[in-house]
Amino acid sequence: MTLKQKIRDFQKEIIPKIPEEVLSTIMRTSEELAERNLEAGALKNGDTIPSFELTDALGEARSSDQFLKNGPLVISFYRGGWCPYCHLELRALQKVLPEIKASNATLLAISPELPNHSLTTREKYELEFPVLSDPDNRVAKKFGLVFEPAKELIPLFKENFNWDLVAINGAEKVELPIPATYVVGREGVIQFAFVQSDYTQRAEPEKILEVLRGCGN
Repeated sequence: MTLKQKIRDFQKEIIPKIPEEVLSTIMRTSEELAERNLEAGALKNGDTIPSFELTDALGEARSSDQFLKNGPLVISFYRGGWCPYCHLELRALQKVLPEIKASNATLLAISPELPNHSLTTREKYELEFPVLSDPDNRVAKKFGLVFEPAKELIPLFKENFNWDLVAINGAEKVELPIPATYVVGREGVIQFAFVQSDYTQRAEPEKILEVLRGCGN
């Protein structure tokens, strides 16, 4: 089953359970976000990624330059472990991790969550790849992915879903990355870029593997 189909099945199950006024606000703010066309400002195919160093869920510093010495990188920017669409994506990536490794590539997941929340995400979904904490979205900003959610969403998320983004990210000003997946060649040049302000849309793992097979590693 494709990730797209898993997302559709999830939506069929969960959407009827969301109060109408809550769903209406989420849909309206999502449409407003899409109209901003944030994708246009993000890094794209052919761009060179900025070097970065972030801390993983266990507190260890991880460097993009060091990873690239071993082969290509697959980088998934996700909103946080609280996001159900993100965990569907992360679990789908975990399933193809052996094939990613077979291409001599490294898979990284990056979110603005504090390290302790990243650790919870890693353990909860049994992820066997680095889950990195990006404080204040410093790296995501360099990729051109960051936006400030509609202000009414912050209390709505907390009151209806128990998602306290201020506490989870450790920042009074809540900013999030739009979901994005990059395949980066050993020279640091982007070979594939999936950037989507519609958070329900995610890159298919099979497409990632197809790009990796063509990287000539």
